[in-house]
Amino acid sequence: MTFDEAFKLLIGHEGGYVNDARDPGGETKFGISKRAYPFEDIRNLTIERARAIYYRDYWIRSGCERVPEAMRFDLFDTAVNSGLSRAVRLLQLAVKVDDDGEIGPVTLKALRDADPEGLKARFNGHRLDFLNNLAEWPTFGRGWAQRIAENLMRA
Repeated sequence: MTFDEAFKLLIGHEGGYVNDARDPGGETKFGISKRAYPFEDIRNLTIERARAIYYRDYWIRSGCERVPEAMRFDLFDTAVNSGLSRAVRLLQLAVKVDDDGEIGPVTLKALRDADPEGLKARFNGHRLDFLNNLAEWPTFGRGWAQRIAENLMRA
């Protein structure tokens, strides 16, 4: 999967401008939050600017191009939804290596050796388990679970 393909799917989850007081990210547009990007003009953020942020700060930094194609979108989507380090740690838990938050040689070897479908299932199981334990689960859990379900059904 290319970044352009992943971005198109991601934006389908993210939507437009919202400012939900229950969301710890605060003001958000296209999934870009004021909390994560305090110097961005969130209300006037363009789709092109959001695309550039996602490519630089999530696709590249989470190592999407280094992981098996079957895991690229899941890793990217999780990095956006839960943070870069958390996404990589969940991937490492799925391949049963030390979860240090860095995709290094040990993680890459474990990824190459893993069955792609089993890896995808384990990764999303760890992702759901992590989200289910967040204080915000009662408010946002249904949406998070639906997001993951749609990702899995797309495969």
